[in-house]
Amino acid sequence: MTETLHKTPLHALHVELGGKMVPFAGYDMPVQYPLGIMGEHKHCREQAGLFDVSHMGQARYVGDEAALEALLTCDLSEIGAGEQKYTLLPNERGGIRDDLMVSRPDGNGIYLVVNAATKDADFAHIEAATAGKGTLTRIPERALLALQGPAAKDVMARLCPQACKMVFMQCGLFTLDGVEVMMSRSGYTGEDGFEISIPEADADRIARLLLAQDEVAAIGLGARDSLRLEAGLCLYGHDMDENRTAVEASLIWALAKTRRERGDFPGADVIATQIEEKTCQKRVGLTLTGAPAREGAEIADKSGNIIGIVTSGGFGPTVSGPVAMGYVDRDFMAPGTEVDILVRGKPRAAIITKLPFVPANFYRG
Repeated sequence: MTETLHKTPLHALHVELGGKMVPFAGYDMPVQYPLGIMGEHKHCREQAGLFDVSHMGQARYVGDEAALEALLTCDLSEIGAGEQKYTLLPNERGGIRDDLMVSRPDGNGIYLVVNAATKDADFAHIEAATAGKGTLTRIPERALLALQGPAAKDVMARLCPQACKMVFMQCGLFTLDGVEVMMSRSGYTGEDGFEISIPEADADRIARLLLAQDEVAAIGLGARDSLRLEAGLCLYGHDMDENRTAVEASLIWALAKTRRERGDFPGADVIATQIEEKTCQKRVGLTLTGAPAREGAEIADKSGNIIGIVTSGGFGPTVSGPVAMGYVDRDFMAPGTEVDILVRGKPRAAIITKLPFVPANFYRG
C-alpha cells in the first residue's frame, strides 16, 4: 500500500529549491538540497541554515497547570513569562514517551512543541489526562521554521532586532516582516539560533525572505541529523524511546530538582532506584576511525563481551570523522574507555567520548 504523505506549507518551496524529497514521520520532506549534506552541515556551522520543522506538533494548553505538570518532568512554576524549558513526557516505567519544549511566549497558558512522529499520541495522552481540568488546543495551522548558526543573529538583527535581545531559552511574540510570530532563541543543532512559529498563510513568504539573506541556506534532514549528532542531542525513536529512562539517556538534567524531590512524575520510583543503585546502561558518545557505525551495531569490550548498542551514527563533518551515540554498561561509560563496535561481525576500535562532540554555541548573554 502506498503511504499518503502529508505536506508542510513549504513543500512547494522545497521542490522549487531542488530538495530531494523523502518520507519522514508521515511527511514528504527534503533530505538534502543541491548543496549536499556535507555542504549544508558546514554552512550551518559557519553561517546560518534554515530548517522546515513544520511537521512537528504545536499546541496550546490552558487551564489547571498542575494537571499538565503531573505528566512532565519540569516544574512549570519555574517557567516565567518569556521563558522556555526542555522537558520529558515519561511513562509509568520511567521510559520516555517523548521529549518536548514548553514555554510561556505570552499570557495565554503553555505553548508546547512535540516530535512529529509522536504528536498524535502525545496530544491524545495529554487530553485524556487533563480532561475537565484544562484544554489542549492543537495548532496545525502554523508552520515552524528554525534559523540556526552563528550568523542567525545577524540576520535577525536586520529583520527583527527585538528578537536579538533574547538569550538562550527565552521566547516571545514579535513582528517579522509585518507578521506576528512566536519566536524562541533555541534549536537542536548546538548553534545559536531561533525557532519561529508562523501562520501557515505567511510561511512561504517568510521562508523566502530568510533565504534571501546572504548568510542563509536551506538545510535538509540529512544535515539536520549530523548537526544534532555532533551536538550530542538525542533523536527520539533512536537515542531514546519508551524503553529508555532519563537516567539511561543521560538526561537527568531534564528532571527538575523539585520534581525529583517530590517524586511526583510518572516512573519517578524507577528513576530514583536507577540513580541510587547505578545499575543501568548509560548513553555515551563514541569516536572511531574508518566508516561510520550505524544504528543497531553492537558494542563489545576488548574481550568480545557485548556491553551495549549504537543508537545513532554517522560522519561528523565538523569533527572530520565518524561519531556515534549508544548505550553501554556503566562500567564502560568513562570517557577514554576503549571498546569495539561490531560491524558485520568484525570489531572496529572505538573510544568512549564525552558529549557533545562539538561545543555548543548557545547565546547566554
